[in-house]
Amino acid sequence: MSVSQQVFLRDAMRRLNLTRDVFAARIGVKRRALDTWLLPEGSQEARSMPEVVTRFVTEIVDNEALLKKYAQSAQSGPLRDRIAADGKHQLLSVDQFSRESVEELFRIADLMQPIARRQKVSRVLEGAVLGNLFFEASTRTRVSFGAAFCRLGGSVCDTTGFTFSSMAKGESIYDTSRVMSGYVDAMVIRHPEQGSVAEFARATNIPVVNGGDGPGEHPSQALLDLYTILTEFSRLGKLLDGAHVAMVGDLKYGRTVHSLIKLLALYRGLKFTLIAPRGLEMPDYIIEQASKYGHVIEQTSSLEQGLVGADVIYATRVQKERFADEDLEGYTADFQVNKAIVDKCCGPDVIVMHPLPRDSREGAHDLSVDLNDDPRLAIFRQADNGIPVRMAIFAVLLGVEGLVQHSLRDVTWSPPSHIGPDDSVFHGMD
Repeated sequence: MSVSQQVFLRDAMRRLNLTRDVFAARIGVKRRALDTWLLPEGSQEARSMPEVVTRFVTEIVDNEALLKKYAQSAQSGPLRDRIAADGKHQLLSVDQFSRESVEELFRIADLMQPIARRQKVSRVLEGAVLGNLFFEASTRTRVSFGAAFCRLGGSVCDTTGFTFSSMAKGESIYDTSRVMSGYVDAMVIRHPEQGSVAEFARATNIPVVNGGDGPGEHPSQALLDLYTILTEFSRLGKLLDGAHVAMVGDLKYGRTVHSLIKLLALYRGLKFTLIAPRGLEMPDYIIEQASKYGHVIEQTSSLEQGLVGADVIYATRVQKERFADEDLEGYTADFQVNKAIVDKCCGPDVIVMHPLPRDSREGAHDLSVDLNDDPRLAIFRQADNGIPVRMAIFAVLLGVEGLVQHSLRDVTWSPPSHIGPDDSVFHGMD
């Protein structure tokens, strides 16, 4: 950098027309850190800016199109209006997001972290009721959504399965959605048929969140996955642009990878390696959408070949409950991500992810449990990130994200220092 970092940063803020607070939020740092970088070089409190921040700010100010987007985003209206689906404040697909709106949502998720860590309490959704309508079995996603809503002060009404639903008696999706809208203030819907959540959304004006529609999409899972990748990369001093992401397993029916690859495609210069058993490859329409952004996309059935040099390994289980004509009962051992192959093909800073649940039964050959004590395994940090990300989604859709910071108060109980007794030192909490 030919100029001092103080001149460099002040020029960037001027070109972006942003205050220090907003600029710090834009580049993902604390205001106090930015202040130390802006002090005169001879000052005792002055600090050198990390190279990764220099590269990130340079990328923004050197890219005229990106510069224009960043400069306009602060004055382009509420986030919920910018990600609206057909004019409604609903989250149905990751297609509703741009890179800028995703990163704005993640800055709100960062504000939620003290609440998710059990350090602070907020009641901004006090009096609001969430309808958790899960017409397909779920534990993790249903509880995660419910906990996120409750941690903002709301309450939750749960329903699971078709057996006791009026839909089993012939009630239409439209009627069910319209009736439920009279009882609750927001709905999360999981349904086994692709496109069904959009039908629910058309019948109501209250916020609807797609909790998974068959083999279609799972937008909140993809958002928390991307948030996890960016958090882990920040810890490692890496940028997502130019990264190598390997996706392994059932890529045909794994709705989490369908949403995630579309979100990742918003970044620049990525390499995707898609590793799947024959018959379970990624759908062509998903590949075509990601290819529009100029990324390198390779498909292979060789796990060892595909994992070489990967920055992220995203494994998925076989979705046998969605099989049509496939006769595959499980992966062969050739598709199991385990410690031996990770050590052989990847570096010490690779991130190993899985949307959970993983099938730990003998013969399933899902993500191996022999990685449980390996700090590269991020699956539990990944799951924990579902709370702040889903809190951010609810706050945005219900228009209260600006109230959270001023509503915080200390918890009255003694929270655990680590959520799990075997958590590694870094657990996505610092």
